[in-house]
Amino acid sequence: MEDYLEMICRLAEESPVVRRREIAGHLHVSPASASKMTQQLKEDGYINAERYGYVSLTDKGRLVGQYLLFRHQVLHRFLCALNGSSNELEQAEKLEHFLNPITVENLWQLTKRMEAGDPLDKTPAEY
Repeated sequence: MEDYLEMICRLAEESPVVRRREIAGHLHVSPASASKMTQQLKEDGYINAERYGYVSLTDKGRLVGQYLLFRHQVLHRFLCALNGSSNELEQAEKLEHFLNPITVENLWQLTKRMEAGDPLDKTPAEY
């Protein structure tokens, strides 16, 4: 469910109304699977879904979706900094669902230090 909400939020940044077939295409799932999951997201209050395949985020869906995008970006940047790579999308996709908000925040703080070239053997109080 998180992958769907994250993708809807990502697509909604480009257009306020998203089509179910766009979601299916980006997630590489069947239109029937996308339809079933968007129905569940609607029932849970994350999206508004129209009969002809259009969906839009509710305030609740936008809030959760933005967090999911942030979590994805934090993990991807962390893995890129850690591995000296520019593309760790596959690994980020696999790991992101297992992180709680505190871990995401700590990874964000650590990633900023790593990207700034700060030595990691010092605490902030030692600077």
